Amino acid sequence: MKIGFVGLGIMGESMSENIVKKHDDEVYVFDFVKEKVELLESKGAIGCSSSLELAEKSDVIISMVPKSEHSMAVYKEVLPALDDTKLCIDMSTIDPSVSVEISEMVKKTGAEFVDAPVVKSKPAAIAGKLGIYVGGDEKACDKAMPILSYMGENIIRMGGNGKGLVMKICHNALVSQIQNGVNETLTLARAYGIDIESYTTAISYGGGQNFYLDSKNVPIKNEDYTTAFSIENMYKDVNICMNMAKESGLKLQGENVAKQVYDKAMELGFGKEDFCATIKAVKAMQR
Repeated sequence: MKIGFVGLGIMGESMSENIVKKHDDEVYVFDFVKEKVELLESKGAIGCSSSLELAEKSDVIISMVPKSEHSMAVYKEVLPALDDTKLCIDMSTIDPSVSVEISEMVKKTGAEFVDAPVVKSKPAAIAGKLGIYVGGDEKACDKAMPILSYMGENIIRMGGNGKGLVMKICHNALVSQIQNGVNETLTLARAYGIDIESYTTAISYGGGQNFYLDSKNVPIKNEDYTTAFSIENMYKDVNICMNMAKESGLKLQGENVAKQVYDKAMELGFGKEDFCATIKAVKAMQR
């Protein structure tokens, strides 16, 4: 079984490298940035000049691209290469309704399609320990599971096409609200002379302990905003969540507060920095 991987960004680079290491057949890769393809070629992958070429050579086509329009563009391009021998796995975090539209388009060719967005960030991608939420027909998901296990260790099917993405957006919306709670209360604690080490230790003694604080307290202390997961990517997910709330007639006030912080962070030009840099936006909003 030959596997193709489209999109070699912060996450895709390490995800595809794990496939190269663990899969016993050819792995094809494509990205518009030539240097990214060359890096994976040095790891044992075979570079392609386009998504279409990759799809023609692969039995399984995996995509990991930034936005809904990018996923749509990939699958429109590869459509002529698809038939009932192909399995498509989109691991991008995009709007669930767009993913459903893509799935319908792909399945008309006879190919199978699942959405399989990931949680956790770069270190987990390197280690092959991502969490993966899967949406699609049961048969297609079963077929995808061994391939997904190259990249993740906690994999769960959430339902039909688009449901993996619904869960991913719910997850990231929750993270954005936990994050904002940490950032605001840490800002308050500092205003009263409590340092971040004491704050983090004290939180661990009670019910407020959380992964965001445990993993980001040192970078925040050191003002090290090296990107593991960018503000602009979480900004995208927060806005997808708000669009979903509108579609379903719900009012999510907590997420609306998180959106205001992300709006400010983007306005201040922090988009490329790690999402923990939103604490700078919280501080800026005090003025």
